[in-house]
Amino acid sequence: MNNIIKEIEDAQLKENITEFRVGDTVRVHGKIKEGNRERIQIFEGVVLKRQGGGARETFTVRKTSNGVGVEKTWPLHSPNVEKIEVVRHGKVRRAKLNYLRQRSGKRAKVKEIIR
Repeated sequence: MNNIIKEIEDAQLKENITEFRVGDTVRVHGKIKEGNRERIQIFEGVVLKRQGGGARETFTVRKTSNGVGVEKTWPLHSPNVEKIEVVRHGKVRRAKLNYLRQRSGKRAKVKEIIR
């Protein structure tokens, strides 16, 4: 039974995924359906966490919009995620950056790695 599920999930994996880590600032191009139209909306923010594996892997991005923190979680291999661009590489020492939720302004910044 597990082999069948694994084969189905492997068929749904995306081939070309941009390498990014927790702490990186990314631009996620997500498809949004409004009625019968479809458009692409860009969501730019810091990656708080990546979790799961295989076809079930998800990542969470956080940004502040008009002084309010907004977080979105996307499945990595979803057809609704058009592409992911890495804007900056961040230097962090944790796997999940939940502490950024309580911080604002300059304290919420992540140091940049120049590669």
